[in-house]
Amino acid sequence: MKTLITGIGCLYGILPPSVRKLEGEAMSSVGSIEDAYLEIIDGNISSFGPRESLSSLDADKMIDARGGFVMPTFCDSHSHVVYAGSREGEFRDKIAGLSYEEIAARGGGILNSADLLHETSEDELFEQSMERVRELMAMGTGALEIKSGYGLNTADELKMLRVIRRIREAVPIAIKSSFLGAHAVGRKFGADRESYVKLVCNEMLPEVAREGLADYVDVFCDEGFFTPEDTVRILKAAAAYGLRGKIHANELALSKGVQAGVSCNALSVDHLERTGEEEIACLKGSETMPTMLPGASFFLGMPYGRAKDFIEAGLPLALASDYNPGSSPSGDMRFVMALGCIKMKLTPEQAFNACTINSAFAMGVDDILGSITPGKKASLIITRRMPSFSFIPYSHHTPFIEKLIFP
Repeated sequence: MKTLITGIGCLYGILPPSVRKLEGEAMSSVGSIEDAYLEIIDGNISSFGPRESLSSLDADKMIDARGGFVMPTFCDSHSHVVYAGSREGEFRDKIAGLSYEEIAARGGGILNSADLLHETSEDELFEQSMERVRELMAMGTGALEIKSGYGLNTADELKMLRVIRRIREAVPIAIKSSFLGAHAVGRKFGADRESYVKLVCNEMLPEVAREGLADYVDVFCDEGFFTPEDTVRILKAAAAYGLRGKIHANELALSKGVQAGVSCNALSVDHLERTGEEEIACLKGSETMPTMLPGASFFLGMPYGRAKDFIEAGLPLALASDYNPGSSPSGDMRFVMALGCIKMKLTPEQAFNACTINSAFAMGVDDILGSITPGKKASLIITRRMPSFSFIPYSHHTPFIEKLIFP
């Protein structure tokens, strides 16, 4: 099956096959071709170039972009879209002045979501979650990492992971699954974190691995949750099953989560609202992608990550949504891109690269998604006609998608 897209005002996100991620100054440019065409064969990008170089209009299907831009779909490398119900009651608590930590200390937050999920059947959980996945696909997301972590006991964690597997089978976008049993200490354990960590390592992980339910293992390494020592212990246990880490780190404090993640060769360390020079130095030369979640900063009123400092230090940077019911109830990656510009002072080019090729790297799909590259999947956004590339984050809630292509 051959599809030909013509009439492209500008093709954005062009990278050679050898580029897996962009670091430092390289994040400041986006490969592009004006007045372009793009050819797709059997769902993969076959060729592209200036319209004048197109030798034949022979194709099974023709698409006229009508002067709109064509770009890769967004890759969202950190989400919690599998959850039950919502937590708008805590939204009122936040308005009244309670912090995330205070809500958690009162037994709310993640534990409230765990209580709701326990009472929800797998089929109902799947239907609720699919509604969210369809919503974010409509906003241009073509790859999505989904975490468990609202189960906090073996049966409910497995239920969440089975729902993620069902979502993977039901949608045309790339889905990656992360086991986040160490999201919080299960309610019945109280303050006995040690016994809960043993449960994660000795019971949950073997079952997750036996059923092949996870691509990665995550730990919430932060003040009031799990320590760096807990994190390393869990990730070493995961490595025995061939599962790589993706870490929640430094959302609430300088938690040493970045250092724990890098020491275990984690694929990414995520949140990073609070980092210092030690974290930047630790990440240099590593294969761990620093990933910031500006939607959580926006919703909770927390500091935004030091995105510019990371890039100026020569590091790569990814941005993701953190879509979840308590701290970032949105999966709109275009808005994440806009927050990168408005609040973190990234250029539109830097924010775009953080939401595409680098976020693809952060979820292990950079070989098939995240850029306009021959051989990659033709997961594409065709935009409406727009005055410039910068208009995408500038006018961040003006409808901009004309057509989506998911191979």
